[in-house]
Amino acid sequence: MKIETERLILQPICKNDWELFEELHKSNEVIKYVNDPFKDSEIKERFNSRLGKWDKTSNHWLALTILEKETNNKLGITGFYPEWEPYKQAELGFLLLPKYQGKGFGKESTAAVLEYAFNECHFHKVIATVTEGNLPSFALLKNLKFIHEGTIRDNFKLCGKWQHDLKLGLLRHEYNTI
Repeated sequence: MKIETERLILQPICKNDWELFEELHKSNEVIKYVNDPFKDSEIKERFNSRLGKWDKTSNHWLALTILEKETNNKLGITGFYPEWEPYKQAELGFLLLPKYQGKGFGKESTAAVLEYAFNECHFHKVIATVTEGNLPSFALLKNLKFIHEGTIRDNFKLCGKWQHDLKLGLLRHEYNTI
């Protein structure tokens, strides 16, 4: 499997992507809205759980490495966690290295993942959870026509403080009208 856009190639994560995965998960700037700092063992476990064969009924993330076509640089990872049965939903996730943020790579890669989720895998809905305050991720999703479906108050503890989670969703028929 390989997804191509104008500037990017998205391909399944492999063992050669360990350094990228580790860098993303050790960067305070990248994970500040995702999780408290990860232990090395947690990062390795998360990485290993994303390797291997994937299909839409899998019980693990579709993790795709984002490569810039022009330079072959690894920019980040993207993908989704499927909940095929019974709801035909997928939860979207993405992490970009700081030096590639704000350049449209997140939007371009996310649009490609949505295309794959809806038109190749035939999911009914793609959902996303954004920690309140993560304005760039929230804006990116809103720009891709996600609907803010609600806020779950004090849903997640980050750095010892309760955080609100913003829940967003995009239905297949909404996506196909974009």
